[in-house]
Amino acid sequence: MTESRPAHPAAPAGTPTEPHPALDALIGVMARLRGPGGCAWDAEQTHESLTPYLIEESHELVDAIEHGTRDDVLEELGDVLYQVLFHSDLAAAHPTDPFTIEDVAARSMAKMVGRHPHVFGEGEVVADTAEEVSANWQRWKAQEKPARTSVLDGIPAGLPALARAEKVAGRAADLGVAAPEPPVAIDEGMLADEHALGIQLLALATAARARGFDAERALRTALRSHEELIRSAEAERRGSMVD
Repeated sequence: MTESRPAHPAAPAGTPTEPHPALDALIGVMARLRGPGGCAWDAEQTHESLTPYLIEESHELVDAIEHGTRDDVLEELGDVLYQVLFHSDLAAAHPTDPFTIEDVAARSMAKMVGRHPHVFGEGEVVADTAEEVSANWQRWKAQEKPARTSVLDGIPAGLPALARAEKVAGRAADLGVAAPEPPVAIDEGMLADEHALGIQLLALATAARARGFDAERALRTALRSHEELIRSAEAERRGSMVD
């Protein structure tokens, strides 16, 4: 049985809106490709079969942002957008719980409006700095997802180890859990800028490979230990609140 979904919320008063004919046309192209008489390959795809393409297109966008031209960024943004439309079209064809690109947009709009009461509210919330906005964002996020019991919940398991390490480090700092002490003191010159940091990381990865170590696996292992400390600290904090 199809679950009934709430009506799409209207944009807050004063929010600028404008027509998007090219976006509508692209949605029409998707419908044509996946409809009767369209493309056999497109018609056979699933969320699972498209996942590698979503990951690849996302990485290509990052590469264009970091190393490409404005035209490269324009093209790669289009490829990522097409992945969103593709997955939304697949979702619309679900036999028991369909949703459309309109539902996706409505959910995203509701989330963005809800997490920016300092912009869309009646003035009861003030956040004048990026730090205040970030702190409020985390608090509202926790309120929206009460089932999450750890600051680690919601960090994608599929993130590369280094990207995950940065996420975990941020959550640990918010909780007051110190990072493990390195066996060798970190010289300030190693962290003079991102280029210096990159050289150090590359040197570590190269040295690890020369010794037969898997740097990605090694970091994942260290992360697991650090995450256990974070969860233990959270359990102790919950216990002290009960006491």
